[in-house]
Amino acid sequence: MLDHVGVQAADVESSLAFYLSTFAAIGIREAMRFQDGDALVVGLAGPDGTPTFWLSPARGAETRELHVAFQAADRAAVDAVHQAAVRGGVEVLHAPREWPEYHPNYYGVFLRDPDGHNVEAVHHGF
Repeated sequence: MLDHVGVQAADVESSLAFYLSTFAAIGIREAMRFQDGDALVVGLAGPDGTPTFWLSPARGAETRELHVAFQAADRAAVDAVHQAAVRGGVEVLHAPREWPEYHPNYYGVFLRDPDGHNVEAVHHGF
């Protein structure tokens, strides 16, 4: 459904390190990077290699919380994301569990990224 998502980061390299280490279990990797003037822009991809999640520098003072959910292949991958987050000292908003209020077999973990965004790894269990 989504083509791509762009997130503004106060420190692109710090956010890049967070996403690569925390979400490695679901196959997130750096696919592309380029300079935009003095700024670094990085495209992250899942297992298909297509950069669909972009990090760029913040432009302006206002920040609003964004929610992004990354697909996980199974519950074990969601649990692995949670374990990586805990090891990395990441704020866990909601530990992995089923969320039946969303739909049966919805299994997700919710985390806070370095810029305060609510990021999730989810397995739908269909």
